[in-house]
Amino acid sequence: MAAKRAKTGVAAPRRRRVVGVINGTRLAVADNSGAKEVMVMGVIGIKTRLRRVPFASVGDMVIVTVKKGAPELKGQMSRAIIIRQRKPYRRPDGTWIAFEDNACVLVNPDGTPKGKEIRGPVAREAIERWPQIANMATIVV
Repeated sequence: MAAKRAKTGVAAPRRRRVVGVINGTRLAVADNSGAKEVMVMGVIGIKTRLRRVPFASVGDMVIVTVKKGAPELKGQMSRAIIIRQRKPYRRPDGTWIAFEDNACVLVNPDGTPKGKEIRGPVAREAIERWPQIANMATIVV
């Protein structure tokens, strides 16, 4: 028999991801950028198996297209960060979190928000990953 090898782990445990938002999901826009509703077109940084639908959860950056809102924004492709999701997900301390709606904040490619304020609560996972959103958030859950 071969000798057992020592485990070489990573410094921090991998974040378990819940399928909360997939391609085609409509999200409410929680900032004052002028868009009201967007549709997810893709997920940034996700490489999946052939024909598997890419998914995102709270704190992930996605590519969206504006469906409702200001006429100059309608049809525009943009990036957004998901700040709320309806699907319940578990935190490392054992609590389960679920929100009333799926919501996002429109951002530039570098992660700076396009709006000046965020309406409604923001998940702590999004705050930890994107400090620019933390400055605008009024309610953190």
